[in-house]
Amino acid sequence: MNARRDFLRQTLAGAAAATGAAASAPALARENLKLSPDALGLLFDSTLCVGCKACVAACKSANDLPPDYNTPAHGLWDMPLDTTAKTFNTIKVFQNGKAVNKDQVADGYAFTKKSCLHCVDPSCVSACPVSAMKKDAVTGIVSYDPDACIGCRYCVAACPFEVPKYDYDSPRGAIGKCELCRHRIPEGHFAACAEVCPTGATLYGKVSDLKAEAKRRLTLKAGDTTLYPRGDLSNGPDRSWEGPVAPYVQHVYGETEGGGTQMLYLSAVPFQHLGLPTLGPRSYASKSEGLQHGLYGGLILPIVLFGAMTWAARRNSKHEDEGKGGEQ
Repeated sequence: MNARRDFLRQTLAGAAAATGAAASAPALARENLKLSPDALGLLFDSTLCVGCKACVAACKSANDLPPDYNTPAHGLWDMPLDTTAKTFNTIKVFQNGKAVNKDQVADGYAFTKKSCLHCVDPSCVSACPVSAMKKDAVTGIVSYDPDACIGCRYCVAACPFEVPKYDYDSPRGAIGKCELCRHRIPEGHFAACAEVCPTGATLYGKVSDLKAEAKRRLTLKAGDTTLYPRGDLSNGPDRSWEGPVAPYVQHVYGETEGGGTQMLYLSAVPFQHLGLPTLGPRSYASKSEGLQHGLYGGLILPIVLFGAMTWAARRNSKHEDEGKGGEQ
């Protein structure tokens, strides 16, 4: 027992030494990936959303998704509480107090859209060991290949926005997430959620155009009126309508968060009330890949760790042989 305990102690000490040696080596951290100039995305303006959920129904239809009964009234209607493997887009609501004042915190409420943000430097793509998650070099759309997926769910754990969802009803395991209706692009269509939105709360287009539109709105004075485009901002016909300007939070969420996202948010209430996490400008993928390269670059850590365990095993074996020789 003492010999076994010594072996474990020595092995753990060797592992700690190996980890320290690898940690002291220079990490090969990389910069965030850059946004493609032709990247496509969405701008969601919470102040324009009326909670009609037309986008939820359109997403279901465009992606041929089945009903998803995950509310207390199971089986009565398709009204998911959150995104799932069968629901790629949903509208949620923030409520506080009496919830009578739209786009305010005190006794107020505000709507938010939950779907894939199509990160500029996506963690799900970085974490996927079989390239089932891919990011298009031109459009920036993060797509999913079910034929390549092995059901490991690394993408589920890696996403800071909790977007990819695992389908436990699938016999082989599968992930469900918004792919920005990429299958509709060759047909001349665009994201169904933006196509049907009656107020333009969800707007589709090039990310560069969406950023410019978002920043334009931030320069406006609350209470004034302005034109709000609807549909496809970059290429579609002018479907603008005139409406009042809300007292926006002076920030475009997604411009820098987590390395940037191709879905942008505007809101009159703090973004954390919309369920959006507070993230720094560095992407999770660049951090994790830098750490992995530092630990495993050139197989430094595995070799050192294996050497430490081998040394401990040989030393323990030598001690046991010497003990047996003394007993004889």
